[in-house]
Amino acid sequence: MRKKLESLIAQYGAVALGTYFVIFFMVLGGFALAIRSGLHPDSTTGEAGVIGAAYLATKATQPLRILATFVLTPLVAKAFARARTP
Repeated sequence: MRKKLESLIAQYGAVALGTYFVIFFMVLGGFALAIRSGLHPDSTTGEAGVIGAAYLATKATQPLRILATFVLTPLVAKAFARARTP
């Protein structure tokens, strides 16, 4: 899978990386909001625990995020190409 990801990055460059990171931060934020809705941390340590737990949950979904990157990157590249043409 690593070679496929490297090939995708070689083909689409910044679009592939941008797509991956947008998915990553959306999933991280979603998990953080979901965890925070069940917990009400009162301290900085509690807030760090929420972010840490969200990060671990996000890492657990990495194969799905990579798959989503493979599927979405060509679509995002086409959308950017259409937006650039007058």
